[in-house]
Order: sequence, then structure tokens, then C-alpha cells
Amino acid sequence: MSRISEVFAGARRRGEAVLIPYITAGYPDVATNERIILELFRSGAGVVELGIPFSDPLADGPTIQRAGTAALAMGVTMSTCLEIAGRVHSQVDSPIILMGYFNTILSYGIEKFTAGASAAGVAGVIVPDLPPEEAGDLREVCSRQGIDLVFLLAPASTDERVQLVASQSAGFVYCVSVAGVTGARAEMPAGLEDFVERVRGRANLPLADGPTI
Repeated sequence: MSRISEVFAGARRRGEAVLIPYITAGYPDVATNERIILELFRSGAGVVELGIPFSDPLADGPTIQRAGTAALAMGVTMSTCLEIAGRVHSQVDSPIILMGYFNTILSYGIEKFTAGASAAGVAGVIVPDLPPEEAGDLREVCSRQGIDLVFLLAPASTDERVQLVASQSAGFVYCVSVAGVTGARAEMPAGLEDFVERVRGRANLPLADGPTI
């Protein structure tokens, strides 16, 4: 059982949900970023998503875009993200998931990325723009390094699509709550409960819903 799976299993035994907050790596600065991640874990987060800054984040709203732009301007790189994850992991064993676009991983090198992530204690990876049909190379090396590769499902996914993603994802299935970019919303979208229940009927893995803000 992976570390992410253990977190979900423990929460299920306690009758609790798992809180998975997101924070852009290196923002507002590296030292503060690390303190925030540690405080998130100490405040009850089960898993933390550490976002890899990217110059063209098409699926992200203005808040994450601003954070990513600021981090890039300060010189945050993939190596910086791995270093942050490693230093946090040296203080807490709670799972960190790296979340970023495939171009950042491909540019860095898939083997180099997964080896670095494993050395840093990273428990999982989410690549929003990489569907399972095109993820063979990354899935293979993640599996070899003991890293969960988490796939996403959109609300409009067909039953066949749900079955495919549920069979390929590791750790949990990420159910995207809304179509479009991330960002603050006044209420949860209509139909979300039905979507989650439809996925639950076809997936043996835990389900995570997001983004909720």
C-alpha cells in the first residue's frame, strides 16, 4: 500500500475525509513556502499538492497564475520544487504530490524527474494535461520508483472514460468538479454529487474532488 493509500485508508477507518490543499512551489518565497506546507500538515492536511510553476498554465485561474508567475520570476525551477519537497519530507512523512504540466516534466527529463522525486520522498504526481492513453512512459517509471500517478476525470466523462481512468490511476482518482479553469466560486456545481457517485460505482480507488475554490 502506498503512502497516499495509507492516508485514505486511515481516514476511512476514522470516518473522515482527506483534506488535500494546493500550494504553488516557491511562493511567496522558498523559506515561507516550506513553512506553510509544514503548517498545512500540522493543521490537519492529509496530503499536500505542490504545484510546479509553469509559464503557460492554461487550466489555472488568476490566483494560481499569479503565484506561478511570481515563483518563476524568483527563479524557481523543477530542481527547486524537488528540493522543497525533500526538505519538507525530512521533517514530516505525510505525502506530498507534485502537480504540474507535462511540458515541465518532459523538459526536465522523465527519468531524471522521477528519480529526483523519489529521492525527495514525493508520494505522487498529477499531470493535468496528460491522459492515460499517452502516459505509458511516465506511468512505467513512476511505478518503478514507487510513485503514484494520479489521473483526472472531468464531469462530462463517459462511463467508458471513467472505467479507463479508474483502472489506470494510482493512489486515488481526481474528480474535477468544474469545467474550465480553477478559481474561487460561490457554490459547488450542480450535478457534482451525481458525478462522484457515478465514478464511485466504477472505481476501487478513493476519490478526491477538486478544485473546490
